[in-house]
Amino acid sequence: MKAILVNDDRSLRWDNVPDPVLRAEDCMVKIEAAALNRADLMQREGDYPPPPGCPEWMGLEIAGTITEVGAEAAKKSNWKVGDKVCALLGGGGYAEAANIKYDMLMPVPENCSMVEAAAIPEAFATAYLNLFIEGNIKEGDTLLMNAGASGLASVIIPMAKAFGIRVITTVLTDEIAASITHLNADRVVVTTKEDISEVLKEELEAGHPVDVAIDCLGGEIMGKCIHYLRHGARWIMIAALAGTKTEIDLKNIYVRNVRIIGSTLRSRTPEVKAQILADLVKKVWPKVSTGEVKPTIYKVLPITEAEAAHDILYKGQNVGKVVLTVE
Repeated sequence: MKAILVNDDRSLRWDNVPDPVLRAEDCMVKIEAAALNRADLMQREGDYPPPPGCPEWMGLEIAGTITEVGAEAAKKSNWKVGDKVCALLGGGGYAEAANIKYDMLMPVPENCSMVEAAAIPEAFATAYLNLFIEGNIKEGDTLLMNAGASGLASVIIPMAKAFGIRVITTVLTDEIAASITHLNADRVVVTTKEDISEVLKEELEAGHPVDVAIDCLGGEIMGKCIHYLRHGARWIMIAALAGTKTEIDLKNIYVRNVRIIGSTLRSRTPEVKAQILADLVKKVWPKVSTGEVKPTIYKVLPITEAEAAHDILYKGQNVGKVVLTVE
């Protein structure tokens, strides 16, 4: 089969690789679409290696059709040949096929295209993990989701809204703010015009402070913002695109009982990931099927144009997910 490989100069090529081997607990999936994540860029740069046993090529979330079912997978699950599925992978999604453990598969939700389904597993699992497991967020709480135009925010914001959570998000320009109106955030802060730390101070003084923050930016502003949260709030760091250094008033942390939590989905055990996927199907899939929660698709390209797709993420042009299709 073919997969996207990284050349020595970090460019990409669509080239031959060994066919995946079906293990007893696996299903073989013919891949029809694979969504991009920033982790793919990090892996391409050599900074985010796949877990042991995973293929060297990138790709964390796919949608496709089951073509084979291993003996143990047949005993332990209801999967059968021909089922339309989406899946969370440790790596290897930029390819024509993948062997995937049965409990990393989810049915494609009703009223959902294969392109949309490919954009679900990693982003939705990350959203669920950080909202409900790490964040322990509840109906009526307030969420700060930084980088409102990101692919992850395009999932977290509507998911939070569907569960009765008030959402504040940040963007760089009025044009970007206009492009995410469909996400229905309660307050969109244009950070070139407003200081987000002052906004959070205002929210605190008005009696509806942030309970949970999900932050992929970090940098100097993180330390300024964390002073203005609800007592007992959780600030969840999932990346540091704006810088890895900040200055924090530690007294504020312990006086206000604020918790700073580092979180990545990729580092979780297979058992934890399987439970998150099972919870998604049970609790979130009904809201996907009704359209309450949907991934925002920015652009769809053939997998042979993976380099151009990556460039969209490198340049920060996307509002929502970029998806590759596999013919």
